Formats: sequence, C-alpha cells, structure tokens
Amino acid sequence: MARVAGRFRRVEPRRRARAYVLGLLSPLAGKNGWTLAEAAGENTPDGMQRLLNRSAWDADAVRDDLRDYVAEHLGDAAGVLIIDETGFLKKGTKSAGVQRQYSGTAGRTENCQLGVFLAYASAHGRTLIDRELYLPQSWCADDRRRTEAAVPAKVRFATKPALGLQMLRRALDAGLLAQWVTADEAYGKDSKFRLWLQTRRMGYVLAVACNQKIPTDGGTARADELAAAAPAPAWKRRSCGAGAKGPRLFDWAVATLPDTGTAEHGFTRWLLIRRSITDPTELAYYLCYGPADTDDEELIRVAGTRWAVEECFQTAKGQVGLDDYQVRRYDAWYRHITLAMCAHAFLTVTAAKAEKGAPPTGPASFPSASPRLDVSWHT
Repeated sequence: MARVAGRFRRVEPRRRARAYVLGLLSPLAGKNGWTLAEAAGENTPDGMQRLLNRSAWDADAVRDDLRDYVAEHLGDAAGVLIIDETGFLKKGTKSAGVQRQYSGTAGRTENCQLGVFLAYASAHGRTLIDRELYLPQSWCADDRRRTEAAVPAKVRFATKPALGLQMLRRALDAGLLAQWVTADEAYGKDSKFRLWLQTRRMGYVLAVACNQKIPTDGGTARADELAAAAPAPAWKRRSCGAGAKGPRLFDWAVATLPDTGTAEHGFTRWLLIRRSITDPTELAYYLCYGPADTDDEELIRVAGTRWAVEECFQTAKGQVGLDDYQVRRYDAWYRHITLAMCAHAFLTVTAAKAEKGAPPTGPASFPSASPRLDVSWHT
C-alpha cells in the first residue's frame, strides 16, 4: 500500500483503500460494501462506496504500480502474457456494460458484465495485471445509459481482441519481461491481433477453430484436415503442465508452416495440435509464431500456460472478492477490480517468496523436424 499511496490525493481515501484491500484479503464469506465496512469497524458502507464512486484517485495509475510490483517479484524473460475474459452475473440494466450476452463463466447467455483481463505467468507465479470492461455496441449508442453509468465520452466500442491489444501494448511499452502471448479462439481467429504481435516480434500460441485456414505449400487447408493427415510419428505424448490431479497429458503434433511473407527474419510459424488421450476425436488447434529455434516442448508449455488465467479468475473470485462488488458506475468497476487485483497479486507474491529456492523445471528434449506432405511435421 505504501507503493500506491501517492495515487490518493487525501489521507482519508488512502486509509480507506488500505482498509478495503485488507478486507479483500480477510476470510469474509462475502466481500461487498457492507462486509468490508464492518471489517474496517465502520457502521455503514457509505465510506467504502465513496472510495469507489466519488473519491479522487487514479485507478489506472494504481494499475501501473501493480504491474511494476508484479514485474519486480515475478518477472522472467520467459514470461507469458495471457488474454481472456470472464463474466460477472448481474441483475437489472443499470450497471455499466450489462446486457444479456454469452458468458464463458456461466457457460450460457446471461445478464452480465464482461471483463477482458491480462494475466502474467512465469516460473514464479501467475496473477492478473490489467483489465478492461467490455462495453457492448448497444451501450455505446445509448447516451442516457452512458450518462447514468458515468461512461466517459472518449470511450467507444472496441472488440475484445482490440481491448486485449490495448492491454498488451501497455505492458510491453512499460518493458514487462515476456516472451510469449497466448489466448483462446476469440483472439486467435483475429488476423489483426496476430499481425500486431508479429510486428512487435512477440511469440504467440493462439487457439483457433477447426475450420481455421492454414497456409501450406499446396495452398490453404483447414486445421482439422491437416490434423487428419498427420503421420503417426508426429504425435508425441507430453504434459503441458501440472494440474490438480497431476501432469496434464495429451498427444501433441507440431508442423512448421511455410513462410507467407508475414514472419520476420529469424521467426517461424507453426500449427500445434492437441489430442485427448481418452477421446482421440477431441482435438484443439493453435497457430504459433516465435523464434525459429523454438522447440516443440516450449510451444506445448505455452499452450498449457493459458489455463493459468482461469486459475487466476477462480482464486481472485474465491479469495479476494473480484466479483463481489456492488457498483453501477463505469469508473467504480475499474476501481474495485484494480484493488482486488492488488490483493490477488499480493497473495501471489507472498506465495512465491515462501516457495523461493524450489528447483526449476523445464523442457528436456529437442525434437527434430522432417518434411511431410504440405507442411513439415515434427517427428
């Protein structure tokens, strides 16, 4: 809190912000305005609501301090930046950005807000470092709702991949150590998203759909068509990381893709395919880009790292009240989410310090590549 104290202009909101974060870190069953106020010894939630809705402080500056804190304690040259979204179920129509929309959190269409987040994962830990509230087009075009929810005039409609790029740009421009970016199909299918990463020479492992068109020496082919043509020696059983029940084992195949003029000198593109061991018909596909000497195990590691953001959502909601807020204003959403991210990062860094000295683990083999069909399968 000493690190971010200067972002609060007066002592009263500064002290209340500290009490707010302490409340988020406490073992309260629910972490809304009432429970946080009670934990701070206050009779009403008015002060906590004022901190989120009216007090003068810069949530984006606190976010930047948070990112620097994470970089200092968890930074690693092999770090992975992960983009994903999560839903916040809501009642009514007043909360900024709320509408009936698909929420992966609920697995169905619900009345909710959607937040797009950037997580950072390294060998030292993983935590959330940036956030953007998705504002649907229906909201952007409704001046009355915008005014009621205090949505700034400068905020315009942006797709989720565009919001993801905003956060990636901030992190990379700030010099955060990272070698890779990973995300699900919503981002992997966006060619502008992929091209922007290539212009920044950022390696990526991005999930794509089975019908994604993949360039080959013979033209283009669907990802699932290429997977069906993969020779048996191309499939290797590997773990993409530790899960709750041990190593997450899958069969993997990697193919080097031809240069279509988009890869920078010294960089290569690949198609990575993941196949379930128990159900061989269950496949996932990834478009990859990175230094030409990247080995298969590294691509598999990065693909597995994407699950780290789901773990962040689960622990941030379960332990520090990421989704327990009771605010309607656009700026208040950012304020609560930022303070919750600070609490989550503190827990992550504390755990990393406790585990310091544990031996690192990493890839142990470097498969060679040999040409097969229209792409070069690694066998």
